[in-house]
Amino acid sequence: MAVERLQKILSQAGVASRRASEQLMLEGRVTVNGATVRELGTKADPADDIRVDGRRIKIAARRRYVLLNKPRGYVTTRSDPQRRPTVVDLLGGVREYVYPVGRLDFDSEGLLLLTNDGDLAARLTHPRHGVDRVYEARVLGVPDAHDLDRLSRGVVVDGERTQPADVKLVPPRRDARGATLVITLREGRNRQVRRMCEAIGHPVDRLRRVAIGPIRDGTLKVGAWRDLSDDEIARLRKAAGAALTSAGRTGRRR
Repeated sequence: MAVERLQKILSQAGVASRRASEQLMLEGRVTVNGATVRELGTKADPADDIRVDGRRIKIAARRRYVLLNKPRGYVTTRSDPQRRPTVVDLLGGVREYVYPVGRLDFDSEGLLLLTNDGDLAARLTHPRHGVDRVYEARVLGVPDAHDLDRLSRGVVVDGERTQPADVKLVPPRRDARGATLVITLREGRNRQVRRMCEAIGHPVDRLRRVAIGPIRDGTLKVGAWRDLSDDEIARLRKAAGAALTSAGRTGRRR
């Protein structure tokens, strides 16, 4: 097989995303044929003896694409130093080494994709591809037209302006203390929706992701998961600009 960047091989093996694989390398946790590798530009043959924390990796024979309706109170990672519940704890029956694509913070809920397809994961998380993420944010108070315009145009978070977003206000009930915003983002900064709403003076009370690109599922129960269908995978690849080869899938629901 042809040599490839080491972080790409790790990603294709389902160890972690390319970015997370780079961090593993920088921490000295990756070896190739017995030698520790810290240089991010290093290339290797997938047939080499490549190990992470002493455990040899193998290229995943089967790609898996799992859609989870994440509850609040779970960390979007495979493991947590604080021993909090992780999204992987919810994937009973998934034997493949899948990992989360992007972030969904501890207090948020909604749709989350987990996969061992490193190429697709990289495309979905790269800002260049601008794959939509749609959120329903229940906020305190009712934002006015000026507030909504600020969110749409972008607000300054940590000294950097967010990209333009699509923002819609769901008409509140007369007795409601807050309002619900439907916000579509094309970038994935940390706790972005919460920070954007804080910037306009309307903090988020509850946050739920309802779509990842073309993928929606209003019937998937909180805490449940299912495999994506072949059609969903194809549409997701198209949205991410990923011309990748398809393989057979199951369509189970848990």
